[in-house]
Amino acid sequence: MIIAGHNVTAEYGPSGEVLLETEQVSDIWNFIMYTTELNTQNEYDDKLEQYMVNHIELLNIEKELEIHSNATITKRRIVPDSDIYTVQQVVNLLGFGWFHVKLSLLVGLCWMADSMEITLLSIIGPTIQCEWNILTYQKAMMTAMVFLGMLISPPFWTQLSDRYGRKSALTLCGILLVLYNMLSSVAPNFIWLFILQGLVGFSIGCIPQSVTLYAEFLPSKHKGKCVVLMDCFWALGACFEIVLALAVYPNFGWRWLLGLSAAPLLLFTILTPWLTESAKYHTLNGNCEKAFHVLKQIAKDNNRQMVTGRLAADYDISPTVQIRALLKSELRKVTLLLWFLWVSCAFCYYGLVLISVELILKDRDQTQNTDCVKFNTTDFMDLLWITFSEFPGIFSTITLIKRHGKKKTMALQFLLFAGCVAILSLIKSRIYITLMLFIARGVISGLFQAAYIYTPEIYPNSLRSTGVGGCSSIARFGAIATPFVSQVLFYNSSSIALNIYGFVALLSAVACFILPDGTILI
Repeated sequence: MIIAGHNVTAEYGPSGEVLLETEQVSDIWNFIMYTTELNTQNEYDDKLEQYMVNHIELLNIEKELEIHSNATITKRRIVPDSDIYTVQQVVNLLGFGWFHVKLSLLVGLCWMADSMEITLLSIIGPTIQCEWNILTYQKAMMTAMVFLGMLISPPFWTQLSDRYGRKSALTLCGILLVLYNMLSSVAPNFIWLFILQGLVGFSIGCIPQSVTLYAEFLPSKHKGKCVVLMDCFWALGACFEIVLALAVYPNFGWRWLLGLSAAPLLLFTILTPWLTESAKYHTLNGNCEKAFHVLKQIAKDNNRQMVTGRLAADYDISPTVQIRALLKSELRKVTLLLWFLWVSCAFCYYGLVLISVELILKDRDQTQNTDCVKFNTTDFMDLLWITFSEFPGIFSTITLIKRHGKKKTMALQFLLFAGCVAILSLIKSRIYITLMLFIARGVISGLFQAAYIYTPEIYPNSLRSTGVGGCSSIARFGAIATPFVSQVLFYNSSSIALNIYGFVALLSAVACFILPDGTILI
């Protein structure tokens, strides 16, 4: 096997123990000293022990996830005494069941809330512009402020989650989001609404922690399918916000819509006492007994027999080391390309959400010949159809990936999106505008899904989580920039704004062909 770039051979002793060469162990030990930057000899030995246990698993191919040895480790010999398992191995053995169905629904509520906030901003922006007579750039700044909050807050929420647990962080996030949305609904002026929406964005930065918690409970073979499930919750949240607006906005106005949009988060916050803390979090903090009880609960809910043996912590590499590794010479090119693709996806997706409203209201503005147009039932019905296109977009993307692969699918989708926005810059009919927006929305939502599937597969196992997390954070820059194109520039020249989205999509299609086909080995 290969550890830290060294070929390490292993032989089995007469009692079944695994023997390693002294020089090889020393090389591994030196590697751990370098990468973990620990300060004491005992810490080196502890890390060495855990590192060796994890890599000896690779030698037991026939037993794979079934048996792991409790090792008595010296620098020369590792002798198995009893069964030892990591959290992920137990989760794999317990499979997908009722426990995961309940967890999917809870995490789905969080994912819906994120989607609803973006759809809500696209609706209330034009409304407060009319009511408070604010400028177009101020409307764009409020939207950008929400994305800025999402960009800067994840480090805070990550530190909080690592210290107090993801359950505690998500509970606090739910409470704050409900509070800030309620306060936003009674904001007396634009300045207060601007500040409160920035705080909403800061709180939304915790929502990815729900996906991290979700992933830590998922069996490895089900993680890809559950990405699709979360995409469906995202689309459901966007559609739910439009339906809510259709029911509330015409009779009660935007303030009631803002307050009631917190309903899924309020439900999530009420249900958080039943949310299970991550077993991996417990093991990494030395609470193996609590982790065992969590896994026992999974076994009970899934109607599976609990694994017997000792529970060990999954080996974790320092996040700082992982981030630096993304920009190593072997990965630098692919990392920069992926960052560009994710920024483009966010720029185009959120831009289309905002531009859909602007195009519909612009059509009404031309027919009514007024400076300030409010939504009516027909507008919301058209927006609902456009938003609903995310569902066929998701499933058609899966079909295309199976037939043509991820790279070609993403490139094709970027080209289709570019074609749709080019046509939008030319047509004037409300029916054809709605049709093009329907196709473009389905295509760009599918693109995001394809990016989520492709990105973790291109990185080595140890860097997959960091790779996806880095891309997701970088994508916020595209989201911050897009309101100034889809709202400010669009107000002055709709054709230039639409052509910018088409140009970005064409560049991204070219970038897709440059990306590698498979995992990069380092």
